Amino acid sequence: MQTGRCQCGEVRYESVGGPSELYVCHCRECQKQSSSAFGISYIVPHTGFRVIQGVPKFWARRTDSGGRVKCAFCLNCGSRLWHEPEGGSETVSIKGGTLDNPLDMSSAIHIWTSSKLPSVDIPNNVQQFPAEHD
Repeated sequence: MQTGRCQCGEVRYESVGGPSELYVCHCRECQKQSSSAFGISYIVPHTGFRVIQGVPKFWARRTDSGGRVKCAFCLNCGSRLWHEPEGGSETVSIKGGTLDNPLDMSSAIHIWTSSKLPSVDIPNNVQQFPAEHD
């Protein structure tokens, strides 16, 4: 089980079951939402994910593939918590920095490396893709 929260602690969640994938995304949207060089997406089954405290706020944005993604965040502190496609999905993309226990990033798949910041070094021994990876 993994647990996580927003920065102020008002919204908390838990996820039962391990991740199906772990991504480091270097796209411009993740750079903007994380205010950093990349975003971390911890992909978990939707069936094992639940909010255990507080009420997140949602907004939606268009994706590069033409769909729309709902973005959950804390209304109090603004921390982005997770993403999920509009209309439902079998998975939830938890924002890695919100987890209570730090992630082991050694097996992460790096995506959208075509837009990574020039000063970011990606290890040679990891999977990496210049755009999205399915």
